[in-house]
Amino acid sequence: MINTPEVYIAISIFVLLAIALIVIFVSKNRDKPHSRLAKLGMLLVILGIIFSSEGRLISYSFLGAGVLLSVIDIIRDIKYKLT
Repeated sequence: MINTPEVYIAISIFVLLAIALIVIFVSKNRDKPHSRLAKLGMLLVILGIIFSSEGRLISYSFLGAGVLLSVIDIIRDIKYKLT
């Protein structure tokens, strides 16, 4: 029998990977593509979801690092636009 939490994790991984690929490919048509920090942040969040079955420490560490990098990137962009 299939374990329900594993199904939810698999579905969330697939959806996030699809969203990440769409964002990356669509951003090439934009004037300013996503920065390396934003892409790395997305990758770390996806890794946090993938490794959620390995333990909370690993999973939350990846998720936290990804969110932190994304926030740093947003702050950098805001400071760049204000100058």
